[in-house]
Amino acid sequence: MSADEFAAATEVCGERINLNVTTSHKTENGDITKVNSVERAAYAFVPQTPIRSTDAHLEEFSEAMRTVAKTLRRVAEGKAAAQAEAAEWKRKYELEVASKEHKHHNVIKGCSNFGKDKLEQLTSQMALETASIDQTSCCGNHGICSHQILQDECPGPDRKPNEKIVGRKAPFRLLWGCDGDKNDQHKRDFVSFEKGDIKTAERSNKQILLKWESPPQTVLFVTKPNSNSVLALCAEMVRWLKEHNNMNVFVEPRVSKELLTEDSYFNFVQTWNNDQEVKALHTRVDLIVTLGGDGTVLWAASLFKGPVPPVVAFSLGSLGFMTPFPSEQYRECLGNVLKRPFSITLRSRLQCHVVRDAAKDEVETEEPIIVLNEVTIDRGMSSYLTYLECYCDSSFVTCVQGDGLIISTTSGSTAYSLAAGGSMVHPQVPGILFTPICPHSLSFRPLILPEYVTLRVQVPFNSRGQAWASFDGKGRIQLGPGDALICSISPWPVPTACLVDSTTDFLRSIHEGLHWNLRKSQSFDGPSA
Repeated sequence: MSADEFAAATEVCGERINLNVTTSHKTENGDITKVNSVERAAYAFVPQTPIRSTDAHLEEFSEAMRTVAKTLRRVAEGKAAAQAEAAEWKRKYELEVASKEHKHHNVIKGCSNFGKDKLEQLTSQMALETASIDQTSCCGNHGICSHQILQDECPGPDRKPNEKIVGRKAPFRLLWGCDGDKNDQHKRDFVSFEKGDIKTAERSNKQILLKWESPPQTVLFVTKPNSNSVLALCAEMVRWLKEHNNMNVFVEPRVSKELLTEDSYFNFVQTWNNDQEVKALHTRVDLIVTLGGDGTVLWAASLFKGPVPPVVAFSLGSLGFMTPFPSEQYRECLGNVLKRPFSITLRSRLQCHVVRDAAKDEVETEEPIIVLNEVTIDRGMSSYLTYLECYCDSSFVTCVQGDGLIISTTSGSTAYSLAAGGSMVHPQVPGILFTPICPHSLSFRPLILPEYVTLRVQVPFNSRGQAWASFDGKGRIQLGPGDALICSISPWPVPTACLVDSTTDFLRSIHEGLHWNLRKSQSFDGPSA
């Protein structure tokens, strides 16, 4: 065939094939699949191409076009089969979803007579039935894990805007940072774990109440010394508790002598004679009554190195941040404390150890030094600045250069720490205050650290002078180069009774004791709006 004849044949075929008209055929499932113009051209050209020559290249061209036509036919058939399979899966999925919704509706309808709590529990169980997980495979003895089913949006380009699927939330475990069962339980008190979400425990956001399971039998009186009015009130309260409540009364040896000197009636009053009896005092005393100011409360707390009985503090001193009870109403106040549940404030204490450089990291005393307010490290009589290295657990904090450093509890935040520029902190906030005293650097600002850390304050060997540590304003100890002071929160807080509740008493104390934010009111004679 010549070139002119082949062009004429192609033109004839082009007239027979209308490229703008679509043909269609039905698949097995009834769907219509459109065939594009290229496919129709191939189908029409192959059987009708006039082959008038035996030239080799024309035969190869004809065979290639037949192969193209067969390939296109297979593609069309595969597409139709895939659409049919997708439609079948969609139909099955819709039937399964409809069946589950119907079953769920019937169960909820049948539970209409249940209580609200039972109904919510049943619904939660039905939601978790779709994901059965072996919890023993991921939960340890001290770990907490959770598995929860969440609804997330369905991925993919073919999803509907409101279409959702049910997927699993990734399981996880919480491990506490402390070793040992005791510390592990201590941390569990502050965090609760429910349905895969972490939230603070109830004790961190609710007032703590104390309720006697049996009536208290023994009370300890701790009084302000060298005050005749305080001694007279103590004698009156002891007499009232003995006659109206038949309670056993403990007093300090000094107070016992003073009461017996005043009247032999107080022969029933008990006291102690040595340090061993003081250590066992918490096993015999149910309640502590203090008569004085905050210093009296500090002294009463220092008598107990371990557990401390509840403290009812009556205000008879110059400062009353921890003494909310008025002494004039002692009968009503003590009656409420002895017979009714009352609010308490758990005041954290610091336990301190002194480590000497010559002792090779061994503590100087077997028993820790317990403080309720603060530990102060200052330069003493030295004219040089205090130079201290501070560490928090294993992390370096800073070098203190100045007049000293205050490590305070939150109860002591309204004491020396406040005077040095520290913040006032609610006594039930778990934390340790780190406050510099007149630092050499003006950028040295106070810190509030979490309660579970251990602080180490060390005097470096290149320090020009020594340092002195005092504990709640007494018991000064000299620290030389290489010596260190280790401080951490004691596991035994001081429970103090509240007149109203913890927050109300705290705000009242800063308003009345510090005259906090007290100012003259603005006048209203300015321009009207």
